Amino acid sequence: MEAAVARGAPAELLHVPIVVSLDPPGRVWAEQICLRLAGHPSPDVRGNAVLGLGHLARTFRSLHRRRVQPVIEAGLEDPDPRVRAQADAAADDVAWYLGWVLAGREHNRGRPVCPR
Repeated sequence: MEAAVARGAPAELLHVPIVVSLDPPGRVWAEQICLRLAGHPSPDVRGNAVLGLGHLARTFRSLHRRRVQPVIEAGLEDPDPRVRAQADAAADDVAWYLGWVLAGREHNRGRPVCPR
């Protein structure tokens, strides 16, 4: 995965955040990969990276909020509709699994959180 990230080819990077978030060896490492790719110029890579953060919320029930929340919120405002759709799914995951209420999604305040 690290070699793919270093090469930076969008066709290869497209799958990296999904792979690392669905079968992560550890939360911090996988989270860092997704956060790094969330700034990629390719909207498909960006979108999958943000979606990967939602997968990690479901798997670990924990994320570094100060780093992750702004990335998901930026994804919700991304100019590309594919990124916004993936960010919307990630926002649902962090709301359900972590209880986070993201900017622009205050309507979720007070909704139940997934029991541990």
